[in-house]
Amino acid sequence: MEISKSLLTGSTTMLILKLLEMKDMYGYQMIEELEKRSDQTFSLKAGTLYPLLHGLEQQEMIEAYEESADSGRVRKYYTLTKKGKGLLAEKKDEWKAYTAAVNRVLQGSVNIEPAY
Repeated sequence: MEISKSLLTGSTTMLILKLLEMKDMYGYQMIEELEKRSDQTFSLKAGTLYPLLHGLEQQEMIEAYEESADSGRVRKYYTLTKKGKGLLAEKKDEWKAYTAAVNRVLQGSVNIEPAY
């Protein structure tokens, strides 16, 4: 089943921060890792990822550095900052609260009295 893009948009920042919490990565590596870990549910385009990374970098949530690969090619890696770890924790809490609320509605476990 294909997931609506509107649902993906709200969680992209959290997912990218989580990847960087695990290890430093370069852009294309993040795209591949996200696809792999989500069984191809999340498929980011470079045009979506890089503006997000630049915004996170400007907010000091992540930092970038360059490193040469074995092939001699220089890659730009991203690492999570302390501030970024704090944002990830907030996003995870927010996600838990959101999904719990959605699940309560879907399960019909909350008594809702009509407002007259």
